[in-house]
Amino acid sequence: MSFKPNIRWILFRIWYWYISKTDKNARVLFMNYGYHDKNQQIKIDKDDELNRYSIQLYHHLASEVEIENKSIVEIGCGRGGGLSYISKKFSPSSAVGIDLCHKAISFCKHFYSDRKILFFKGDAQKLFLNNNSCDIVINVESSHRYNDMKAFLREVYRILKPGGYFLFTDFRQSDKIEDLKKHLEISNFEILKERFINNEVIAALELDDPRKRNLVKLLAPKFLQKIALNFAAVKGSDSYNKFISNRFVYFSYVLRK
Repeated sequence: MSFKPNIRWILFRIWYWYISKTDKNARVLFMNYGYHDKNQQIKIDKDDELNRYSIQLYHHLASEVEIENKSIVEIGCGRGGGLSYISKKFSPSSAVGIDLCHKAISFCKHFYSDRKILFFKGDAQKLFLNNNSCDIVINVESSHRYNDMKAFLREVYRILKPGGYFLFTDFRQSDKIEDLKKHLEISNFEILKERFINNEVIAALELDDPRKRNLVKLLAPKFLQKIALNFAAVKGSDSYNKFISNRFVYFSYVLRK
């Protein structure tokens, strides 16, 4: 599926860049929509409680496979909060984060300098990693911005060791889901688990709504606040309403090479 930029994604990119440039106090460590299953309350450290719903999305994926003593790569690591949680909670042998935004990578290198995580600037569709070099690849709410999904999947397949896992979660417009499925079907990955998780994402958006509104008010100048609130999918925003109406479909996959 090729991606044609539109004004919505351009505006969201502006907000992402703005956060990466101005959030010097590390108030924003996650930028995903979150996940909440009322039947699964995970135990997290007190310091992580503020980011519970975003963390739960990572936990939802990471708990699907054995990560301890395995090498993991996150493509589209953003500001590093998810990979840091996985490294602390699941004890991989090594952890590498890759993101196209150099400001995000600079932030990660500084903020997580005391942890055994390596961060690099890189393109998800043209990775610098060697063939068969990692056990697990994770990609969280990032692929909808890639202009060549087939190239991305080829690169993930290339860098994974035989039998390695690709843990993948994101959203698409409802009329693009079949395109995504076709790409996965021809990617040579074995699909072990497929889930559609709009209900869990909407629950997280609603529970996390006050915190996100406060963050936008604190960090964004007035001319960016509407963009930021839509980016965060707060209740009543266009993004939130698209999840409610299923015009946006959120999915998660466990795939194996």
